[in-house]
Amino acid sequence: MASIHWEELVNVPAEFAWQALGNVGEPHRLFAGVLVDCSIEGKERTVTFANGMVARERIVDIDADTRRVAYAVVDGAFEQHAASMQIVPAGDGRCRFVWVSDFLPDDRVEMVLPLVREGSRALVRNLESAMHTP
Repeated sequence: MASIHWEELVNVPAEFAWQALGNVGEPHRLFAGVLVDCSIEGKERTVTFANGMVARERIVDIDADTRRVAYAVVDGAFEQHAASMQIVPAGDGRCRFVWVSDFLPDDRVEMVLPLVREGSRALVRNLESAMHTP
């Protein structure tokens, strides 16, 4: 099973970042530049990427205490997919964004890694910009 573990330091307080990440119906705002749209029905959401790819995801858990969202891609692109995103306080008004994605088949890493990398960077850019915009 392929596994990607990605972390980014974000120059915003953890609670500010969690308010955005915990809003699972609007990831296209948090990941703007990588995601362009989202629709949600119950525990399933459909996200549209800037490159035109569409993925259907099941929200597995939203844990406000640990500031963690877990989800799984449920369409035909993967044999299995489980991922989590978490906001971890890092002191001095900063936090770390941690994204872990485990999936099969292994060869999907060439598709997933750039999305995780660019998505994480978009999250940092969008949160820091929102924090400093009146």
